[in-house]
Amino acid sequence: MTGGAKNFNPLDKRNLGESIVRALLRQPLFRLSELPGFSGAGIYAIYYGGRYQPYARLAALTSGEPTVPIYVGKAVPKGARRGADLDAVAGSVLFKRLSEHSDSIKAVSGNPLAGIELDEFYCRWLVLDDVWIPLGESLVISRFQPLWNRLLDGFGNHDPGKGRYKGKRSRWDVLHPGRKWVANLAVRDESVDDLVRSVEGFLTAFDTPDEGTA
Repeated sequence: MTGGAKNFNPLDKRNLGESIVRALLRQPLFRLSELPGFSGAGIYAIYYGGRYQPYARLAALTSGEPTVPIYVGKAVPKGARRGADLDAVAGSVLFKRLSEHSDSIKAVSGNPLAGIELDEFYCRWLVLDDVWIPLGESLVISRFQPLWNRLLDGFGNHDPGKGRYKGKRSRWDVLHPGRKWVANLAVRDESVDDLVRSVEGFLTAFDTPDEGTA
């Protein structure tokens, strides 16, 4: 007998990645403003459930038990990025990264031009051995196409520091102004109205992932 489907390979990177996606979605949900301290490295997903009108469709998908993130990221142990230390100690890098994101949203909260508030965000995370972290992040982003990863870049940016302010303001910072250090960057040639139209078009065309395969 010839033809037919390929044999299932449980060690194929996509199948391994799928198991990571499912494990992440089984993790408990926390408000981003109320993170408990924890240790480890891994991947995380941030969800939006507020009233900012351009994100209305995304917020609707977040009602109940959220499965469609607005942003996905990772945190690896120091030294792991360059393969410098196979036994690098993770410490609390994942908690610190989520705390940085909390601070970014807190910095724009209360600004009516930003439109978002910290208490409108939720998150979940999965602690992983660092060899699986890049694969897990890539698969989750590929599956859910998070808005702040795919369209509105810049949420995860850090203050580049004095003497390094040569780039333009990110799309995220144009739409959600309030981080003080961004004022040192060049003005972007896209307006808020431009970005709102892009966001609404992105979310209108958004294909909701099948939760049963997540």
